[in-house]
Amino acid sequence: MTKGENVSHTPAGKPLKPPEPSFTKPLHQTVLDQKLSVCSKLCFAIGGAPNQVAGSATAFFLQIYLLDVAQINPFQASMVLFIGKAWGAVSDPVVGFFITKSKWTRIGRLMPWMVGCTPFVVVSYFYLWFVPPFTNGRFIWYLGFYCLYQTLITCFHVPYSALTMFLSPDQKERDSATAYRMTMEVLGTLVGAAIQGQIVASAHTLKNCPQHNMSASHLGNGSGAEIVKRIIHSQDFLSHAKEMYMIAAGVIGGVFLICTVVMFLGVKERDDPYISKTEKQIPFHKGFILVMRHGPYLTLTAAFLFISVAIQLVQSNFVLFCTHAVDLRDHFQNIVLTILVSAVVSIPLWQWFLERFGKKKAAFCGITWIMPFTVMLVFIPNLVVAYVVAVSSGLSVAASLLLPWSMLPDVVDDFRLANPCCKGYEAIFYSFYVFFTKFAAGISLGVSTLCLEFAGYDTGACRQPAQVAYTLKLLIGAAPVAFIITGLLILLLYPISEDVRLRNKLCLEELRKQSCISSRTLEDLSNP
Repeated sequence: MTKGENVSHTPAGKPLKPPEPSFTKPLHQTVLDQKLSVCSKLCFAIGGAPNQVAGSATAFFLQIYLLDVAQINPFQASMVLFIGKAWGAVSDPVVGFFITKSKWTRIGRLMPWMVGCTPFVVVSYFYLWFVPPFTNGRFIWYLGFYCLYQTLITCFHVPYSALTMFLSPDQKERDSATAYRMTMEVLGTLVGAAIQGQIVASAHTLKNCPQHNMSASHLGNGSGAEIVKRIIHSQDFLSHAKEMYMIAAGVIGGVFLICTVVMFLGVKERDDPYISKTEKQIPFHKGFILVMRHGPYLTLTAAFLFISVAIQLVQSNFVLFCTHAVDLRDHFQNIVLTILVSAVVSIPLWQWFLERFGKKKAAFCGITWIMPFTVMLVFIPNLVVAYVVAVSSGLSVAASLLLPWSMLPDVVDDFRLANPCCKGYEAIFYSFYVFFTKFAAGISLGVSTLCLEFAGYDTGACRQPAQVAYTLKLLIGAAPVAFIITGLLILLLYPISEDVRLRNKLCLEELRKQSCISSRTLEDLSNP
């Protein structure tokens, strides 16, 4: 070897400064490519909003819709919620598998999935809120369309979540894009709750209820003329409620289409920047085994599994709680909006906090906020306390949405350093994270609705037994607090501190430079 060749290569144990003059242009271009414009971040964030718009409407209103509008019994409603969520959970790794097998196209590898499934998502979502003219088969109708909707929304959400890793190789840029995304997703949750809540609120007000419950046990209370009058009143209420829910579904479907088009036009998907184009993609089963053996991923997933179950319990039972456990049925839509407005406003606060003090501290500080206030609402159920609880709960909702999606890319980076020869594992991380959280949420929702069945929930009745009110208080207060405490205890074991994250960032930057140099050297050798 000549001396000139020795000087041009980086000696062991020294920084990569000597080769820089020879490859200044490509390295400079790579650094520029890491930067994302505000427009790109906004378009990426808008793409995540429709999933949250629809998810917010189903989370807050699907349970009460199935019970009081579609009028299927609580056991059937629990089966719809559980099987639908479980089906969606199983769909996540299946979709993740097919994504890993997808070829790169002119618009990327993930974008075709999101664009292609959107029209079908809108159709399935609309029919989920349609009451069929028959009564005997309604359970099968809602179960079928909920499972179909969960499958199709998975085909949108898994590639969208994995898209974060293909926006930029820079952690700071990805964190910034994630903050934009979470702000827009919480705003989407707000829009979904606002659209659904304001449109269908008239279907759940006390003025639509007759003096007595319209259940079989109460039909004997009164003359024949009064009974007929109550039945006509009930039928008019149901027709009005069905119409309102269908209008809300149509509006949300339109929002879904518009947001997807904006994302498609404004986001450019980039290939994996850390690896050489000559590296082969790992088989799915081997990637799955490697991912499931990665300690930080298991810890993060287990912690936020319990935390997300707590948030789901509050979301799905809150409208029922306001309607039947406390005298707030005329205010629930405004309380829900207050929670979500607080969450939207506090997203930038938590983004600043995690950048200043670290993501793990932000998780602990943010998520613990909700515990004392939900318990306060159970014991002091008045309107002023409800709005105070709504504002404080919004802080925790924002943290629970922002933190896992901000920490998951750090886990992927840590895995990348531990397994430098692997390619195409991003969808596995994101799909199985969603799988575990969805499956746990499905179990919790099914069990919570089944608890209402055991408590004696009277389908379609305006007033419920005292046992139902007590059960709803447990589902809003004690149960979420227990799940959150369990999740935070597990999160104590999460090993990726800020020091580890910064070390990983430096190592990945060095790996990227080496890959760039190697690729340029191969080009020079092939073109003498």
